[in-house]
Amino acid sequence: MTRPQGAPPGTERSPRVVAARKLLRRAGRDRAGRFLVEGAQAVREALDAGAVHELFVTDAAAARHPELAARAARVTVVDDRAADSLSDTVTPQGLVAVCDLLDVPVAEALRGTPRLVAVCAGIADPGNAGTVIRVADAAGADAVLLAGDTVDPHNGKAVRASTGSVFHLPLARDRDAAAVLDACRAAGLVLLVADGHGELDLHDPAADAVLGGPVAWVFGGEAHGVPAELAARADHRVRVPIHGRAESLNLATAAAICLYASVAARTRRG
Repeated sequence: MTRPQGAPPGTERSPRVVAARKLLRRAGRDRAGRFLVEGAQAVREALDAGAVHELFVTDAAAARHPELAARAARVTVVDDRAADSLSDTVTPQGLVAVCDLLDVPVAEALRGTPRLVAVCAGIADPGNAGTVIRVADAAGADAVLLAGDTVDPHNGKAVRASTGSVFHLPLARDRDAAAVLDACRAAGLVLLVADGHGELDLHDPAADAVLGGPVAWVFGGEAHGVPAELAARADHRVRVPIHGRAESLNLATAAAICLYASVAARTRRG
């Protein structure tokens, strides 16, 4: 990709840059129906998904990744300060795409016969939410549902933590967390809450009958876990045994163990 001879790059005051910068905030994203994706790997995933409306790129970044600039339908060359203003990272890469929001209605995310779903309930940290999405993708989950006061999955930190997995499986958001759990149950999923004091031991061989069936795992925030009113609606509260002296597992680790436990139980059951 080349810039027309003599044409200056866009600046942080250019109208298209000013409009894109509003997408750094959730209100701006929800109003425009679009969000920002930064960095070569995430932009590549967005292009593969056909979600890119516009690519902002510096001359240096275009020289490093000419194949990405060549694939975008609309490319706007900007200077370093403009690219930095579209970034919320410490070391901007000079490559930012404007993409369509990815979330769909809960009913659409659960369409068909889902076997494994992850529900993020009240997760406030975007890095944790993005990592759960990544883990769910790796485990072959059918969808990730973000229930209640959970962070926006289009938040820049969440997108980066997902390492592109936001583009790989259905995402749905609904502020009514109880309605999300009801929709999971209506879709034939057994509701499992990850709870350090749960009555069902993840490693009990008898648990395979539950874990290996169609399930929705509900994960809460690091500090307080799944809200009590939601945990009470679950079919089972499942504990991951702590064999050493650690006080607990972090959210991403617990999510990986639980989701993969379901995959393993399904395999054992044939």
